Amino acid sequence: MEAPPRRPGGFGAALAGGIVGSALTAVLLFFATPALLSSKIVRQGLLADPQILNEGVQALRDAQYAPVLTDNRAAIETPFASSWKGAEKPEVTLVEFFDYACPYCKASNPAVDRLLQEDKGLRVVYRELPILGPDSVTAARLSLQASKLGRFAQFHDALWEAGRPAADTIATAAQSAGIAPAPPEDAAIEAELARNQKLAGELGATGTPLFVVGDRVMNGAVGYDALKDAIAEARKRG
Repeated sequence: MEAPPRRPGGFGAALAGGIVGSALTAVLLFFATPALLSSKIVRQGLLADPQILNEGVQALRDAQYAPVLTDNRAAIETPFASSWKGAEKPEVTLVEFFDYACPYCKASNPAVDRLLQEDKGLRVVYRELPILGPDSVTAARLSLQASKLGRFAQFHDALWEAGRPAADTIATAAQSAGIAPAPPEDAAIEAELARNQKLAGELGATGTPLFVVGDRVMNGAVGYDALKDAIAEARKRG
């Protein structure tokens, strides 16, 4: 997972609050519970199924970011122009904060496409989070310009196919989408990038990709199974 540069009050603060808070709580639970129940039972259970602790940390993480999701649900799930794929009237919305230069985002792309093919009630909303340098920013601006023209999918797929953002790959993707290869000055595009940075920071992003589905926030290339499980859980909760 690619790490973003430090920003005051942004990813660094979220990382400190999220990971440290979750880790401390997990440690307290591990040592406090045996005093209340039985250290032998708890330790045997964790040795037999270490996933229990992972699930506990995930539950704590979900609870930590629940207020952010409640307050910003519409802003997170409403796409910018045509920056989405899948169902027009979705049963479940999966949001991906991504960077075209991020190898973990590229590795996640086949899993996301597979989910879209399998689940006709799924919508994927793509939020640009260019944190890996000037070429990332240029690619994100052009992607949003393509989105405004209804050509997001063409640009998005073409750039992943062309390779890491650079002058030549960006030009290839722009040609595929039928847009100019240089991003225009556009206040709406800059506002979208700033909004995505703010939302990602509040959701504890430590890099890209960051996935949000229902009440679940997941950092990193978590894979097809984890995303599918989160979609199923979100669908059950309605």
